[in-house]
Amino acid sequence: MMHYHGTPISPRRVLMELAGRNFCVSFAHPADALCCHQIGQSVMLDNGAFSLWTKGKEVDWRRYYAWAERWLEYQTTWAVIPDVIDGDEEDNNRLIDYCPLPIHQSAPVWHLHESTDRILHFLDLGYTRICFGSSGEYREVGTDRWHHRITQAFNRLSCEGPIPWVHMLRGMSLSGAHYPFASVDSTDVGRNHNRKQNTAIAMANRWDALQCPAGWTPQMEQQELT
Repeated sequence: MMHYHGTPISPRRVLMELAGRNFCVSFAHPADALCCHQIGQSVMLDNGAFSLWTKGKEVDWRRYYAWAERWLEYQTTWAVIPDVIDGDEEDNNRLIDYCPLPIHQSAPVWHLHESTDRILHFLDLGYTRICFGSSGEYREVGTDRWHHRITQAFNRLSCEGPIPWVHMLRGMSLSGAHYPFASVDSTDVGRNHNRKQNTAIAMANRWDALQCPAGWTPQMEQQELT
């Protein structure tokens, strides 16, 4: 399981102390992109849709593509395909259809309020990495409703064959859980390393030491929550 530590992480000396880690750089806060590629083991490029959505801002995705394509020269870097968090499947299909990023270095987002059929559609398109994004009535990570939906998703995937690479957006708190996430991200270190009881290295060490299982055994699903 890979843990992508979200930036910005400041001051710069603290970021440098985390050399060799995996980093998440958002298009909404791109200042650390060069440094993360110089010192990081792997870099995930986030489209910034969640940050922009919470602020009610729109983005010109052509600028995102131009920014991401530069960094995809690094073979260990991959990018999250633009998405409309509160949009419908048609809205997000259009963004995927017009995405110019290479399929082996990009990942579509399955929003939890969308149908589980959509996850299988991504696999049919040839994507080997899929992001799960909390949205709609499943926006809050960790609620009973949220767990019920994630269980449904993995049950569906397990019926179709081996579980693909699933990245849980904003999912660092799921490290060590029983879901077979291949990777997660969070800005926890960037936001909280300066608290008196914390250091960035200690926080990163704690997260990076937690792993999820490799596979999934289908679980009993509770009656749909209302």
